[in-house]
Amino acid sequence: MKFSVKLICSVLVLLTSIVSVAQDTPDYTYNLGGKIDFMKLTESGVLVVANGDGLAGIKPGESKLHFDFNDYGKVKQEELEFIPMTPYVVISQGGMLSSKKSVLDFVSGKKLFATEDKGWKMIYTCDVMMPQNKLVVSGQRTAKEKYAMAVGIYDLVSGNQDYLFNLQDPNKVSMGITTVTGKPLIVGSGLIVPTSKALLHIDMNSGNITWTAKVDDITWMTADTSGKEIYAFEQTPGGDTRIHKVSNTGQVLWADSHKVKGKISRFEILPQGLAIVSDVDNSGKSGLAKLASAASESRIAFLSASDGQDLWEKAPKTKGYVQHFYIMDDGILFGIQEGGINKVSFDGKTLFKKPLKTGENIHTMALTPKGMIYITDLDADIINLSTGESIWNKPIKYKKAKAVASTYDKANKRYLISTGEEMLAIQEESGEISTLANYKFQEKEAPSKLQVRNDGLLLTSEQNMVMLNFDGTPKFHEYYKSPGTSTFGKILTGVMGAASMAVASSAAFTAGANKNAIGQYNDYGQNAKNVQDAFSGIASASFSEMNKRFKATAATENAQFILTKLDDGVGLVKISKDSGKKEKEIVLKDKKPEYEVDEIAGILYHKAGSNKINAYNLIQQ
Repeated sequence: MKFSVKLICSVLVLLTSIVSVAQDTPDYTYNLGGKIDFMKLTESGVLVVANGDGLAGIKPGESKLHFDFNDYGKVKQEELEFIPMTPYVVISQGGMLSSKKSVLDFVSGKKLFATEDKGWKMIYTCDVMMPQNKLVVSGQRTAKEKYAMAVGIYDLVSGNQDYLFNLQDPNKVSMGITTVTGKPLIVGSGLIVPTSKALLHIDMNSGNITWTAKVDDITWMTADTSGKEIYAFEQTPGGDTRIHKVSNTGQVLWADSHKVKGKISRFEILPQGLAIVSDVDNSGKSGLAKLASAASESRIAFLSASDGQDLWEKAPKTKGYVQHFYIMDDGILFGIQEGGINKVSFDGKTLFKKPLKTGENIHTMALTPKGMIYITDLDADIINLSTGESIWNKPIKYKKAKAVASTYDKANKRYLISTGEEMLAIQEESGEISTLANYKFQEKEAPSKLQVRNDGLLLTSEQNMVMLNFDGTPKFHEYYKSPGTSTFGKILTGVMGAASMAVASSAAFTAGANKNAIGQYNDYGQNAKNVQDAFSGIASASFSEMNKRFKATAATENAQFILTKLDDGVGLVKISKDSGKKEKEIVLKDKKPEYEVDEIAGILYHKAGSNKINAYNLIQQ
């Protein structure tokens, strides 16, 4: 009898502990007006939801919808354009030439622009201009203004109209009917607008068109740091690009445009000239067209800024697509997707003794105290950037990786590379290589992340978590079976996402910045700071709020969340990265759950039914 009582008590304790772990009741429930079509967790932390009634926003920790935009009724995913690293989303309805277009600030929840509010019948182009924080639109005005073609500039803090320019006003421009063909450019106090007839320069102080340049059908433009020289890019019907150059007074500076094969993917204005990468894609051609066409590959060129002529007698061969492209003090360093790294001086001379042969798919090219490290699917090395030679005498080769994850173990002065089922340890000083550990993840997964923790080395994938001691011996291996291959759920890593977008945001926010600067290996902190600096430079409450978020540490940095089959249905489990123990589980009661995890705020959003979202606090025990 005593034994039975003891057993019953033990079972009760066990059940109590399970109840304390599980959480089925959401902290917040949000009812949407219509069937949910799409939801996206933005960089700001606001969850934006497109549904049958409109577009709604949910802010972390708020019990009610942050905003509910229903002016257009049902909103679909394909009607949304999120402007990267900003608090803005553009909603377009009515096809390519949108009859309805609105711009929302989803951080403040305000509608900043709408065609019907601002007197537009049809919008042709709609561009958010950063760092000026302006919106430039072009299109056709309403009948009240005789359907005139016009360009409007709006302030994205207040939503107020700054200027409206009638492109058919005979007192300002005498070109007849013209349409805007690409993205305008703000330089100083002037707006340069590309049209089907010419470039127009509008003085934003007076509203006057101060000059026109006979350069037409431009799709995008960029200016040098002084703002005195503008480069304009025209896409040809054959897929190539023509580059034009004009001054900030409207003078055409190049007698002839320069034609570049393919579409330009990188363009850098340097004191020595213009560095260009263009991508040629002839993969879709066949027959005689394929025989007559060039190989599908990237091409690197270096042009004179004064006249647009080639400065190199012979351009370096790529034999593939440029995957990495960095401007150095003494030249241009580049890596090819299909394998190979080379460096060329600004006068076209090869700086390496010979092009470096590498494996394909270069995951990493970054600076270290010893030189530049590269890691591919097949090999890794640290090279002397002056000669291209290995500092370890020869590269580290391994069996083709199923997936590559790497990090630097500072305490033991070694580089660690996971190739899928093996971890290699490379001593920083000698280059001595050893197999630190072998492992096999369930469901044929491979580690996607490798992290040095206080008590060991953590390897993670979607369903697996492995902790190794620093000598490579296993500490724990936790595995949770996936609920099915058709699961839609995914975890969004806010901190890593911020780091990966740092280069792009720096390019977008900083005028004249070197967009192709090589970074330090594992320097996520500096990358995150670049993002913060980008936000802090814009005088807007919404950008200030985003800046605060990126300064925050991930609330879930010591846990991993795994979707799995639980006793009561499909759910999410919270696992400690340091112990491997389950700390929390949330049953979603959904065979194919759609959800987002905000790792910075520590919140799970789950689509529950057709028009409802549940939110769960992942931090509270």
